[in-house]
Amino acid sequence: MDISLRDSTPSLSTFSGTAGVCLMRNAWKEDQHPSFINFISTFLSANSFRLNFVPIAPDFIFNCGGLSVAFIFVTNWDCNNVAPIFNRVKKLKMQFARFYVVITFPAKEQIDSFIQSYFKFGMVIGKPTFVSVQDLEMGFEKIVKIAHSSGVYKQERIGEKLKAERKQLVQGMNFYLKVVTSIPGIDNHDANALSQAIGSVQAIAKASKEQILENTDLSTDKAEMVSRFLRDPKFYLRPKIN
Repeated sequence: MDISLRDSTPSLSTFSGTAGVCLMRNAWKEDQHPSFINFISTFLSANSFRLNFVPIAPDFIFNCGGLSVAFIFVTNWDCNNVAPIFNRVKKLKMQFARFYVVITFPAKEQIDSFIQSYFKFGMVIGKPTFVSVQDLEMGFEKIVKIAHSSGVYKQERIGEKLKAERKQLVQGMNFYLKVVTSIPGIDNHDANALSQAIGSVQAIAKASKEQILENTDLSTDKAEMVSRFLRDPKFYLRPKIN
């Protein structure tokens, strides 16, 4: 099971400049002391999160960077009534791809109860991840940290994907220029004109001399050269004198 009591919690400055949406379950709110709800509201506001109270199944759903993360937040572990908690966990873990259970354990007796119940109710390690904390404020800060980190990770993955796509595009354009400028008399300007007006190397190979003249500023001689070079293997495979 994923349980840790000794983990640092972030300060408010940790999330400076971040933004997102926090959805809080109405029923969960009604079970909490008003001072704790005030702490949550203040903490979220200070870190540019918008808080909404809605009738959702989890206690919290965070959306950071386009990624949704759901949480159950158990603020009062009752050793004599654990079944409802694990039944909720089993139900919700099937509905959310990113789902965490945060539990406050101020006493050793509660930790022992959780460990026994964890195996009794057939929990699978990491599905979902359970996070234990010592107090309420630490628990909520941990929730925000998890949600924020998940959003940052997604944005980094998106950035890496875009970077890879840009690299492929540049490589593809370099290859295109290398192929088209290998045609005698065709320079980079001509190659770019053909790319914008006609398209890929394959499309240029299918274009007629007349189509090239109509859609580009290439001369008649260059248009004829392009058409012959890419359509006649005997022409482009013969030895050339530079």
